[in-house]
Amino acid sequence: MKEYNIEELLSAIDFEKNKLHKTKHDIFLTTYEIAVLKKYHIAYNNCMTAKQILQRIEDIISDLEDVEQEELDQVSMSIAERDYYQNTNK
Repeated sequence: MKEYNIEELLSAIDFEKNKLHKTKHDIFLTTYEIAVLKKYHIAYNNCMTAKQILQRIEDIISDLEDVEQEELDQVSMSIAERDYYQNTNK
């Protein structure tokens, strides 16, 4: 059985990246999502719903390079999935 150095593994994990923050309109976004939205000048704090953020992403994504599109697409999928689970009647 392989042994792992727990201290080394824990120090390599970025816990802050996935920490959730609440916007002024009660939308939950991770630190990483906020950083990416800021990078592409998407004013997430002006959006009333997650769907509005997703629409703003859609509005600019086709004008970007492939790598940038992939980055925003990942953020978009993450926000859409969280929105689905938070706002779908079960």
